[in-house]
Amino acid sequence: MRVCFVCTGNICRSPTAEAVFRLRAAAAGLAVDVDSCGISDEERGNPPDPRAIAEAARRGVILPKRRARQIRARDFDVPGLLVGMTAAHVRALQLRRAADAAASVHLLLDFAPGLEGRDVLDPWFEIGRSDFADAFELIEHGVDGLIRHLQSPP
Repeated sequence: MRVCFVCTGNICRSPTAEAVFRLRAAAAGLAVDVDSCGISDEERGNPPDPRAIAEAARRGVILPKRRARQIRARDFDVPGLLVGMTAAHVRALQLRRAADAAASVHLLLDFAPGLEGRDVLDPWFEIGRSDFADAFELIEHGVDGLIRHLQSPP
């Protein structure tokens, strides 16, 4: 099983979700391959945003030491979940997903009871409405729900 978290540029939300999920999945005893990427290539090659790194570190989470990458066709070929941070990410993933793709597409907060249908807003652009702490907390709720989902029998 593979879980790949997807945001716009792969420098804030998706690497945060990847790191939180990696920690919590290990604690839950789940053997899952975890990755993250972006819809856009505008941040390709850039490291995670320093504000995302700082917020994660403040909470005891280390973001992956990696460079941003754009989603690739082969990301759809691996059985598992592509998890978007917003409805716009989900729509973009669904447009790129072939009918016979192995990966399914989901919205992160659809796994969080009471938060279904909500977006994890981009803290880069939404300062004042949703900052890095708010985004981190929403990601935690989504990840916790996703772990419960993966632990439940089909």
